[in-house]
Amino acid sequence: MQDPTERFSDRVETYAKYRPRYPDDMMRFLETLVPPPATVADIGSGTGILTRQLLNNRYELYAVEPNEAMRREAEQRLSGYPAFRSVRGTAETTTLADRSVDLITCAQAFHWFDRVKTKLEFSRILKANGMTALLWNERLDDASPLNRAYDTLLKEMAPDYQNVSNRRVGVEDIRAFFAPSEVQIRTFPNNQILDRRGFLGRLLSCSYVPNLGQPGHREIIEAAEKLFDTHQDGGKITFDYETKVYIEARATEP
Repeated sequence: MQDPTERFSDRVETYAKYRPRYPDDMMRFLETLVPPPATVADIGSGTGILTRQLLNNRYELYAVEPNEAMRREAEQRLSGYPAFRSVRGTAETTTLADRSVDLITCAQAFHWFDRVKTKLEFSRILKANGMTALLWNERLDDASPLNRAYDTLLKEMAPDYQNVSNRRVGVEDIRAFFAPSEVQIRTFPNNQILDRRGFLGRLLSCSYVPNLGQPGHREIIEAAEKLFDTHQDGGKITFDYETKVYIEARATEP
């Protein structure tokens, strides 16, 4: 397995352009838990997809990201926000001050962390009443013929897909991370409407898909083109997702 902190270095721009955003209902839910202008540490912030949405909702942001290429992309895209601060760090060593943040968010990243070291670090940087939210946009593989066909394509033509899929964190792992607190799970519908270019960009944003110049790249692109032609409607397709948020149950108590 490739070093998790370097997995996306060769596809940063594609990742920033074509990964799905997070639903407005989810953002409003976070606001009810930790109202802005609270201080947020977005850990594993990548190219700043969630970071931008948090900034637009008036939070003060530390974007903590170890991958230099992704961090620079976020800096380029978000430098116009006065509340944006880019941090070179990891979940296990954020470099942030003790008791300095009200909310920690981890979007599409927690499965790469060392959970024991991360729990200690999060406990150190969170304020006394602070909270952590773990977020994933999960593609619903059985939601539509397109989603099913896309999953089959990845299983058959992306050799590293199963290795990465096996890293998905189960509910019991998350409960263990938050223990002794209980865990609340909230789900929000989400989708992504893509034209042909966006569909291919979404495919190539995945670290397990052969990139340009790598073995298997041409073959998977040709297969994806055919898949798009089969399932497109008016030149576009729709991916169905479910956005899951895991938080400490105590966070919703009055």
